[in-house]
Amino acid sequence: MTTPKTAIAPPDLTLHPEFELIEHRPIEALSLDVLISRHKKTGAMHYHLAHPSDENAFLVGFRTQPMDSKGEAHILEHVALCGSKKFPVRDPFFSMIKRSLNTFMNAMTAADWTAYPFATQNENDYFNLLAVYLDASFFPNIHPLDFAQEGIRVELDDEDKPQFKGIVFNEMKGAMSGEIDQLYHSVAHHLFPTTTYHYNSGGDPADIPDLTHDELLEFHQSHYHPSNSVIMSFGNIPVAKTQAKLHDDALANFEQGQKHSSKAEQRLTAPISAVETYTADTDGDKQTHHVVAWLLPSITDPKQRLALRLVEGVLVEHAGSPLRAYLDSHPLGTAPSPLLGLDDSHFEMVFYTGLRGSEPEHAEAVENGILEVLTEVASKPIDDDTIETILHQIEIDQRHIGGDSMPYGLNLMLEGFSTAIHDGNPVDVWEVDTHLAWLREQVKDANWLPNLIKTYLIDNPHRVRVTLKPDSQKSAKLAAAEQERLDAIAKNLDDDAKAKLRAQEQALAERQAMVDDLSVLPKVGLEDVPADISFIEGRKKAVQLSGRDSSIFEYDAGTNGLYYYQVVIPLTDTVTGIDTAALPADDIINHPLLPIYLSLLSELGTDSMGALEFQAKQAAQSSGVTARISQRTSIDSRDDISSYFVVATRALNRKPEAIDLVKEVMEHSIFTEQSRIKEILQQRAASWQSRLAGAGHAYAMQTASRAMSRQSRLEYARGGLPALNTLKDFLAHANEDSSVWDELAQGLMALHKSITSLAKFAIIVCEPDETVRLSDLIVKSWQDDKKVADFDDLNHQIPSDFAKVSIDDINTQGDDNDNAMATDLAWLVATNVYHNASAYKVPPADHPDTAALMVLAPYLRNGYLHSAIREKGGAYGGGAGYDANACAFKFFSYRDPNFEATFDHFEQSIDWLLTAPQSDEQLEEAILGIISGMDKPGSPAGEAIKSCFADLHQRGVDWQRKMRAAILAVTIDDLKRVATTYLKDKPKTRAVLAPYDKEDTVKNAGFDVCKVKSA
Repeated sequence: MTTPKTAIAPPDLTLHPEFELIEHRPIEALSLDVLISRHKKTGAMHYHLAHPSDENAFLVGFRTQPMDSKGEAHILEHVALCGSKKFPVRDPFFSMIKRSLNTFMNAMTAADWTAYPFATQNENDYFNLLAVYLDASFFPNIHPLDFAQEGIRVELDDEDKPQFKGIVFNEMKGAMSGEIDQLYHSVAHHLFPTTTYHYNSGGDPADIPDLTHDELLEFHQSHYHPSNSVIMSFGNIPVAKTQAKLHDDALANFEQGQKHSSKAEQRLTAPISAVETYTADTDGDKQTHHVVAWLLPSITDPKQRLALRLVEGVLVEHAGSPLRAYLDSHPLGTAPSPLLGLDDSHFEMVFYTGLRGSEPEHAEAVENGILEVLTEVASKPIDDDTIETILHQIEIDQRHIGGDSMPYGLNLMLEGFSTAIHDGNPVDVWEVDTHLAWLREQVKDANWLPNLIKTYLIDNPHRVRVTLKPDSQKSAKLAAAEQERLDAIAKNLDDDAKAKLRAQEQALAERQAMVDDLSVLPKVGLEDVPADISFIEGRKKAVQLSGRDSSIFEYDAGTNGLYYYQVVIPLTDTVTGIDTAALPADDIINHPLLPIYLSLLSELGTDSMGALEFQAKQAAQSSGVTARISQRTSIDSRDDISSYFVVATRALNRKPEAIDLVKEVMEHSIFTEQSRIKEILQQRAASWQSRLAGAGHAYAMQTASRAMSRQSRLEYARGGLPALNTLKDFLAHANEDSSVWDELAQGLMALHKSITSLAKFAIIVCEPDETVRLSDLIVKSWQDDKKVADFDDLNHQIPSDFAKVSIDDINTQGDDNDNAMATDLAWLVATNVYHNASAYKVPPADHPDTAALMVLAPYLRNGYLHSAIREKGGAYGGGAGYDANACAFKFFSYRDPNFEATFDHFEQSIDWLLTAPQSDEQLEEAILGIISGMDKPGSPAGEAIKSCFADLHQRGVDWQRKMRAAILAVTIDDLKRVATTYLKDKPKTRAVLAPYDKEDTVKNAGFDVCKVKSA
């Protein structure tokens, strides 16, 4: 049963005497009391969001506006966390991650600000982290050797040749090998000719070596001052307690200082165009981007900002919106640009549109076509239904309480932060009802909205068109330019200069090897771990759905006027009590078209309306309908899976028609709109390709563990890099033989009928007084019988490109299934760095050794891998993890300049554990990290859904309590035992995502080689 609600005491809104109140704004819809105050002495602005949540969050941020691409803002973000006045240890940030029950810790550099946020559910932990963050922000040591480690340095290799090293340097090499990052920076460079956005705040690898330590010191002095800061806090800790810490630990030490004001861009008097290039493996067809971008007004006028959000919605909200529909089906490209719509993260807003998968010579035609669509839309009044749909979407976005990927409080703060940092009022972001009412009044004038399109887009001369072409030689040119620079350095290196470089290298190595006295840092301990887990219990209500005995799982939650509805179909035998007799589980779970089916369902039309019309209907009634598979490896067998097909939506309480909308998707979808299917699959392939550089470590780990469980085989074959190549093969085949589209349609329809005719149950998460009404509507929606499908033809009519891919095709070596290991495999992709992974077979989740394997991962990361791979090796990151779905223990590195050395470090971490002295304090830190991750709260709806599926996958509250107790009981002897049993000198599979020009390197290291195919 759910826990009854208890009365919540009103928040204490009394300010600390050193702060003066500027504004108090209650926001009832979000259960917030927003207090805006100013520190009297320094003028630092503090925005406190009083909320009944036990998860308290904080951030301090600064206006950082570099006027070059040397990366000083980004490198300073790193170096500031490498030791400070009160905490003079080398790495207090990563040390606090280990000594904390935080639910979020990070630092981030945006185009024009730098922020240091954290969140935790423990009050002592909150003030511990607050002390470290304040000291790091305002009083960092900025040691020259930390600058050398985190930013940039020159070292001599074994042949006495200079080379560039540095964590940010390698991070940005990896980031700027990404196609979309290159596209964004190319557009920004031309759209903003005179302001900070003209430059890469993260740092361009070609410019980072120009940065000096003195320049970094000056940047901190000029930008990291309270007068130039914005401070935010969230939660149920009284505001005065936070402000006392702010004043005493930091602000009292400063006087009024300089504030960096946001500068308006110098406006163009006529549109301009430019042609740039990006790094690609080939110069093939259909690889060019065309982006058209307009500079708009600043974000500080909330009404204007919301009006332009309405313009965006009218044009590109969904596939049926006119500009989006035009780009989706454009004959001169394969997909809309990934830069699409309104960007209100900068001081001045930008509207992007464009096309990807085109040719350079089509630039003018693409731009003219976009302008023609805008002119057509602006030539007549926008219909009321379209406007109401966009206002509906704005309201859903406003009411939806997030927090499943980032804590809810931090989400709220970051939403308002970009406004606050530019001297706007973030309350306007959190409380939009007044502005929505104003918007509804404006749209009564039929000419108002078309005039906005004319003013800010059609007639706006500050328009830039950027054509970004592939250049298969660009990576080599960049490498040659870097080597030319290094050669120039080498020519000027006399013996004294070389001695200085060697001395710096030795000093850095000694600093990295130092054993810090971490007792100067605050910490929480195992005694601070909550006694029990948080688990949402719902009600299981017996009902009839589609003429069969079934259930509705009901969950009460504070959902802020929304309901969350899911229809779930078991694909394997389950504990739900639903009859799954004669279930063709393997046929569905193994089906080659299942991933494509999930991406297409709800994006197409139905037997009564076309795709674009149906998209408009979904947007008018709900947040949209999504389909997914919830699938996990059994807790006691690597070869068994629990699998559920899930169709979900969320909607306003006043929109109960979204319940029937889900049924319409499941019972009336068709797969005959070949042009629409082609558009979606082309977009899927292009988007997938562009994500590789940013998620290389995930693909490396997936590849390394690909043969270790049934689930890992499925994930690799259906969602890994082979699946990307398969999709590209199919699209190429379809261009030559259109009949394969008919095969695909028949295969998808057969799969759809097979799935949707199975027994189902429902989940509803809503406010308590809505449960009965919504559950009754669900039953009513599914009250009719549905004919059970014939499964005989399920595997017929599958296009050959998909049919040839089998999950059993993974090349393995070994005598039996338990000992068989996949070959070491390298995937060559468009990247300038390596992403490395090794995987070892380990037992499934319910094994007695699982807890020790879970703790072993952070223990090795904290004690060895972080230092060896990141600090000394220069990779952006590295670590280890236990994966219960793959039944694998994985090592990984991310944006790594090294290859074989990193694989050596993976194995050396095991030796370090088994031979070096180990401490109970390190063990406690590893356990704290695991527990804080387990206890990380989600959104109210997300927590309910997570608890429901935990039960469905046999990982319910009792199982979680047992696992928690086992984790807390892990000893160092346990870590050594499982390392010896499963890792030391045991078979492993290695994988790497490597640059194309490193093929010989990976082959010589014993790796088989595969390539991601060109578009």
